[in-house]
Amino acid sequence: MFYIQSIFCNQTQAMAEHDTDSDVAVISQVQTQVRRPSMYAVVMHNDNYTTMEFVMYVLMDIFEHNAEQAYQLMMKVHQTGRAVVATLPFEIAEMKVEEVDLLAEEENYPLLTTIEPA
Repeated sequence: MFYIQSIFCNQTQAMAEHDTDSDVAVISQVQTQVRRPSMYAVVMHNDNYTTMEFVMYVLMDIFEHNAEQAYQLMMKVHQTGRAVVATLPFEIAEMKVEEVDLLAEEENYPLLTTIEPA
């Protein structure tokens, strides 16, 4: 027990001596790197059951396209079988796809949207 106390006293003494050195300055520099998040394409796929009106509603309501943009995208989906309707960071793209899935399920449409690297 005595040995442990003497070590503790020596450490305390050394720390006290170190604290009195006021001529030592520490300079630290922090570099922050900001990277843009990886972007992902939200792709809407054509099917034979979902109405064009519903697709336009989804494009305007969930993806915030105006009526003209929504119409053009809806026609591209209809004519080519698919179209990129938004390019977003992954978490937001995933959230939008979930919103579309829930809304389509409520309306009994098999509308499919997927996420691909942009």
